[in-house]
Amino acid sequence: MKVGFAGTPAFAQTALQAIVRAGYDVPVVLTQPDRASGRGMKLTASPVKQTAIEHGITVLQPTSLRLDGRWTEQAQATQAALEALDLDVLVVAAYGLILPTWVLELPKHGCLNIHASLLPRWRGAAPIQRAIEAGDSSTGITIMQMDEGLDTGDMLMGKTIDIAEDDNAETLHDRLAPLGADLIVQALDAVARGTLTATPQPEQGVTYAHKILKTEAALDLTQPAAELSRRIRALNPFPGATVRLPGLAEPVKVWRARAFGQITTDTPGEVLAVSEQGIDLSTGQGVLRLLELQRPGAKRQPVATFVQSYLQSYEQSHQTRG
Repeated sequence: MKVGFAGTPAFAQTALQAIVRAGYDVPVVLTQPDRASGRGMKLTASPVKQTAIEHGITVLQPTSLRLDGRWTEQAQATQAALEALDLDVLVVAAYGLILPTWVLELPKHGCLNIHASLLPRWRGAAPIQRAIEAGDSSTGITIMQMDEGLDTGDMLMGKTIDIAEDDNAETLHDRLAPLGADLIVQALDAVARGTLTATPQPEQGVTYAHKILKTEAALDLTQPAAELSRRIRALNPFPGATVRLPGLAEPVKVWRARAFGQITTDTPGEVLAVSEQGIDLSTGQGVLRLLELQRPGAKRQPVATFVQSYLQSYEQSHQTRG
């Protein structure tokens, strides 16, 4: 069975590696064009491309797949290349490009998507982060038959995992990626046997996981501490939550924090305590204790290390206000 693959980041790379290990014939990989990254801003291949190269798989990197758009020639060349391969199925995982109808209809068995949520909850671009931010107790992987909607296709397989109280977007991603890889291999096995069954998504329970924006980084301390703690976890590692502290000219990134207490009467954002145990901030409801921070241009530090240099700045600021 010929399996095409479309994906870009590490989440997709894990699935591609599993499909190759399972012995499936993967003649082609689609992935995003190389991007400039790092201090030298050198063009860097995506994780999926790196794996494809390791296994001698043909790599296609169109900027767009729309036949009527700005990159028509690239899309037409990609279409011709895929049609020549006579694919049985195309597996899609965090590819990053919209698949037009001609792609969805090209493989014999269509396109199977590895989606990092329990559909129909958290359709869209950032299901891992939004599940954490919303305080969901569980999430999982859904293997979906793709259609022209936004994650609206029939469900083929799924599995649930718990979200731990200390999970952030990175740790939850690292648990979901191998789960998705295992399920897609099971789905491909079922396709090969002709036993894969589809279930329409229910109309109730639909939510949308909108793309994470850098503008979400700044914490609004008028919000409850519990919500802020979840947002910090959801934005770790990208883009990282930020907060302004008295005595410091620039915002600092907050990588870990804990919420406690139900009611505070202090002004939101006021520093209640500074110690090696944490920097306690008043919020709209409860106290947010900062546990791991990072100044601009510096490394992450546990709060016990951070406060050694911060205490003097804080005390000077406090005296000035007094």
